[in-house]
Amino acid sequence: MILRSLSCRFLTIALCDAAEPWQLGSQDAATPMMQGIIDLHHDIFFFLILILVFVSRMLVRALWHFNEQTNPIPQRIVHGTTIEIIRTIFPSVILLFIAIPSFALLYSMDGVLVDPAITIKAIGHQWRASTQPYEYSDYNSSDEQSLTFDSYTIPEDDPELGQSRLLEVDNRVVVPAKTHLRMIVTPADVPHSWAVPSSGVKCDDVPGRSNLTSISVQREGVYYGQCSEIRGTNHAFTPIVVEAVTLKDYADWVSNQLILQTN
Repeated sequence: MILRSLSCRFLTIALCDAAEPWQLGSQDAATPMMQGIIDLHHDIFFFLILILVFVSRMLVRALWHFNEQTNPIPQRIVHGTTIEIIRTIFPSVILLFIAIPSFALLYSMDGVLVDPAITIKAIGHQWRASTQPYEYSDYNSSDEQSLTFDSYTIPEDDPELGQSRLLEVDNRVVVPAKTHLRMIVTPADVPHSWAVPSSGVKCDDVPGRSNLTSISVQREGVYYGQCSEIRGTNHAFTPIVVEAVTLKDYADWVSNQLILQTN
């Protein structure tokens, strides 16, 4: 996790979660969903190490016992019922230990399991690749009063101090921390994909339908993502920036946005 002093719109110091140079692992988890993904990865990696050690030992023994120079008279190894049963049941047990938490995690990622407090709609565009329109559906009481805005990429020749190149936008998606959110993603033309690694969300936008996913950011901070669907020119210039703030700061931001858009 990159720690940097970034002056946010609420005059607070936020943690910026973005990819680091030569990074091998995942970004720090900001949601229970991402924490579950990281924990599952660590659990599977433990079983992979056991399998690697066992298979390596078997290969070394095979090379030793069937090497003409070190062992001119090879050992006669016959098939055994016991070893056949063990090597069939043991992998099945390992798969069972992997499958149970995997299914639980997939079920929690599929759809909205908790009644959301806020609904946000993201609309993907092909020919406006540097912008991502957003709509806070809960505040659209009429045609005159609505909370919608476009999130444009900051040009790479015009970043401010502390901003990430080609990852920062002029209008961030502001959400309250520790609140259940519902994200609705839909494209205006071609397929897109709304992805924020720290939140464990990668929701594809399919033409002709709306997909949804749930998010519950557990800590305040700034989280960076990008559209991860290959869809044409300037594909790499569609960043997604989510800023999690306190509930009070979020209410102030909504009020200011509604006043500005009404005027």
